[in-house]
Amino acid sequence: MWIVLNDAFLSVVSKRDSQTQLLVRARVRGDIERVFCDAEVFEDVDADYRYRSYIDRQAVSEVISDSISKIDYDNFKNSVSKDDRKRLDAYMNVWESLYRLQS
Repeated sequence: MWIVLNDAFLSVVSKRDSQTQLLVRARVRGDIERVFCDAEVFEDVDADYRYRSYIDRQAVSEVISDSISKIDYDNFKNSVSKDDRKRLDAYMNVWESLYRLQS
C-alpha cells in the first residue's frame, strides 16, 4: 500500500515472516520517523526503498487512522509545503499520471 501524506511518502507491505508486523518503507530519509516517531529505521542501499522499519501492524493502523482524522485541508496538493519542492514536484507528477488514467 502506498501512503501519500503531505509530508511523507510510505510504502507498507507485509513482513514476510510475521503476522503482527509490517515493513514500512520510504525513499526519503526522515519520512518514516516523521510519521512513526518511535520507529527504528535502518538503511538498505541496495533496496528499491532505501529506508525501512518493521512496525507493529496495529500501530501502523492507529497512526494512519489518526492522520486521516486530522485532515484539515480541502486540497491535498496545496497542503504540501512549497519549501519541499522535490516532494511537491514528485506528487504533481503522480497527480498528472493518475489524471491521464482517468481519461
